[in-house]
Amino acid sequence: MNSLAAQPPDAWLDIDVLAGETRLRFGGSLVIGGLTRWIELIGSVEERERMVLDLSDLAAMDTAGAWFLLDQKERLEAKGVDVTVEAAGAGQRELLGVVEASLKLEKPPPPPPLGWIHWLECIGESTAASWKIAAELISLLGQTMVLLFGVLLRPWRLRWTALVSHMETAGLQAAPIVALMAFLIGVVMAFQGAVQLEAFGAEIFVVDLLAISILRELGVLLTAILVAGRSGSAFTAAIGSMKMREEIDAMRTLGLEPISVLVLPRVLALLITLPILAFLANIVGLVGGALMCWINLGISPGLFIARLWEGTDVGNFIVGMSKAPFFAVTIALVGCFEGLKVEGNAESLGARTSRAVVESIFLVIVLDALFSVFFALIGV
Repeated sequence: MNSLAAQPPDAWLDIDVLAGETRLRFGGSLVIGGLTRWIELIGSVEERERMVLDLSDLAAMDTAGAWFLLDQKERLEAKGVDVTVEAAGAGQRELLGVVEASLKLEKPPPPPPLGWIHWLECIGESTAASWKIAAELISLLGQTMVLLFGVLLRPWRLRWTALVSHMETAGLQAAPIVALMAFLIGVVMAFQGAVQLEAFGAEIFVVDLLAISILRELGVLLTAILVAGRSGSAFTAAIGSMKMREEIDAMRTLGLEPISVLVLPRVLALLITLPILAFLANIVGLVGGALMCWINLGISPGLFIARLWEGTDVGNFIVGMSKAPFFAVTIALVGCFEGLKVEGNAESLGARTSRAVVESIFLVIVLDALFSVFFALIGV
């Protein structure tokens, strides 16, 4: 046995070397005042395959001493040494646990590896996650369609109170902002179109420009984007809050299906109200454009209506309105899906709400592009 003196005077260290094992017996005080000497003593100890840190004779240890002990333990373990702390008192074990937890919290995450391999790895993980989300969304769509078919056969099973409430929130309360947005879009398009066409003496064709762009594309698309940001996020926040409060688990305990109670009424509400809002946006957008044409170009409302009736095919209106149900189902499903994925904290709720808005708008634009290609191929 080898005994080494340390500072402060009441601190000492015994080193007992056995076959394949080194036992370090700490005695006296392991406090901040003697850490310099403790570092020298530990540094002079020969490392073995197994080392035991014996605290049976340690009379005092402060936070700095606990940090020193854990730091040495981590350093030795990084070199492949099997380190064990023995004979610590109850207070010492508690202090070591607190300091160890603090060290884990303060330790920064390792930096991500650089290079093209890491880049490919991120692309692969994102692709796999996207396919998984797509499969789960399709599964939710299938379950919702099955429940919808069942409700059509047995209408009395539908939760009419929830349906009407969601229709009011997502439809009636959204009508003013949709109308204002459509009116301003009509005004802006009429003004910009007039500036470009006036140079060619073709001001009357502003009516055709407004009719085709609003009825075919912008009316329903901008309405869907507005509803995605307003109602889609509200769906996610409402269902996510219920998930955080474990209300959805309580529903399952009571034998209630969350998709039937939470998802189906919201999907039906948007399926009914979004086409109505799109129709409202079309009408108000044309009114805004007609007003600007009257003010800026001198095209009277009667002439505007006559040109609209003469130069616009009703097929443009049908094409635009045919997209509304698909946009409605997409927005409602994404909002409810992200709400069901919320975990038990506010950070997850905020992140899922943001994702719901981004994903809804992205999918709406993708669907609109696919519809445009499809109608172009069939000549509509």
